[in-house]
Amino acid sequence: MALNIPGVIVMVFFYLLVLGTGVWASFKSKKEQKKSGADKVEMALLGNRSINWVVGIFTTTASWVGGAFIVGMTETVYTPSKGLIWAVVILSSYTASFVVGGLVFAKPMRDRKYVTMIDPFQIKYGKVPAAALSLVSVFEDVIWVAGILIGLGATMSVILDLPYAVSVWISAAVVIIYTLLGGLYSVAYTDVIQLILIFLSLWLCVPFVLMNPSSLDITETAFNHTFQAPWIGTLQTDRVWRLIDSFLMLSLGNLGYQAFHQRTLSASSSTTAQITCFAAAVCIFIFGIPPALIGAVAASTDWNLTSYGSPSPFERGEAGLVLPIALQHLTPFYISIIGIGAVAAAVMSSADSALLSAASIFTSNIYQHILRTHASKTEIQWVIRGTVVVVGLVGSSLTHLSNSIMIFWFIGIEGAYILIFPQLVCVLFFNISNGYGAIMGWLVGILLRLLCGEPSLRLPPVLHFPGCTLEDGVYVQYFPISTFCMLCAFGSTLLFSYLAALLFNKGLVPEKWDVFKVKAQQSPQPQTLTPTGGAKGCNDNVNLTDNDSPQNALEPMIMATC
Repeated sequence: MALNIPGVIVMVFFYLLVLGTGVWASFKSKKEQKKSGADKVEMALLGNRSINWVVGIFTTTASWVGGAFIVGMTETVYTPSKGLIWAVVILSSYTASFVVGGLVFAKPMRDRKYVTMIDPFQIKYGKVPAAALSLVSVFEDVIWVAGILIGLGATMSVILDLPYAVSVWISAAVVIIYTLLGGLYSVAYTDVIQLILIFLSLWLCVPFVLMNPSSLDITETAFNHTFQAPWIGTLQTDRVWRLIDSFLMLSLGNLGYQAFHQRTLSASSSTTAQITCFAAAVCIFIFGIPPALIGAVAASTDWNLTSYGSPSPFERGEAGLVLPIALQHLTPFYISIIGIGAVAAAVMSSADSALLSAASIFTSNIYQHILRTHASKTEIQWVIRGTVVVVGLVGSSLTHLSNSIMIFWFIGIEGAYILIFPQLVCVLFFNISNGYGAIMGWLVGILLRLLCGEPSLRLPPVLHFPGCTLEDGVYVQYFPISTFCMLCAFGSTLLFSYLAALLFNKGLVPEKWDVFKVKAQQSPQPQTLTPTGGAKGCNDNVNLTDNDSPQNALEPMIMATC
């Protein structure tokens, strides 16, 4: 197939539209910064905490409606072993994630004016535990970028006949450029444009896919084995716990991503942050319907009657490409181009969030408070830009490792679920937690998960839980291992925190060995916080009165003033 010139022209126009919006937003950001006299770093990372609820809803929803979401949702419904049941679990989990985030995390974190979700760890635990969690968070974002770009690269290579690598690198370059220019302002306002394009494009494609002559009525194939197993899926008894495990992992694991908290922390108020979460919970479900319908049609298609031919995408091992394949072979030429626009918009709306998220964590919690504590604000801005570029390049480079988005998707979300989420709960809501417990909880969680094995990484299990079976030469765990590991990490954090506090407070271990200052942490003596911005000449000491509890001590680093 020759290069699709009209399609390439449409995509160039679309990219210029998004890039133009990002450039406009960058000028708006600079104007607002001069007008309000806001800190440049906070303007880049949090938009001066002035994002209203309308823009907030758009950017929060767009961050999760990415290429992995759209392409992955179609793949899930189409794959015979999963089907609509698993897709509903994914959609419901995202909805639950926003609801829980709005009810539990949005208000306390926004009221304390944290810059990143690692700030409470930095303040309460110190540099080492915070650095470890920061690196995990940055790794999650790199994996997220890779999974997102795979969706776009696969779609453009199928429909436009562009080389896979070219599609990935061009898209990554566009996202990196406008994220560099305006920070959160550019990301938020391009998200508005992108989400509108996603909604219109996907729903425009759906009628053409449903009415194509090569597919049967999806209501007939939902429960009947026609060309493949019914696309609605089946829920076998031995997979119920695995389904519950996936629901909890996706629901709570999303709360371990900086991108989520960046939206609530940038809101103009804690109430706005909560409204944004609740509205996004409804929107995310609506955006999941079109890709699910396309997956159902793909499962109901006689591919021998199409230009794709036999065997089916699943039999060729191309289930991960079923969305672009369906658009290419089941819709008119011009509709397939519109469809790729939806995927491109989705990819960029999530990729920019991941880039800015990683830049926030690395700059604020690693570079600024560990590597260069007295860095100037100009230097910090350049570090933000450099991190955006590096994360974009590394994430793009990883896209050649796998064609399945689901692998990257689940690796990233599982890391957030087991390593970040329980730690965040402990540091925010359990005064007993400390750095020793955090490190032990982190080690227990990751060790247990590795011992449980992972077929997608060709890692055999050492621990065989009830329901572990050998299928096609590979051991599959049907026990809810992710939730088990998360609960073990959570329990270990609290247990070892209690033991460490007991040993040091009772004098059973010399105080000079207390590297994380657990004894000082629980005393009413003044504590020292390092101000964000690295401004020279600031008074670095923030004194706490006798009435301040350890929970009240968790005030944000940016509150230290000159």
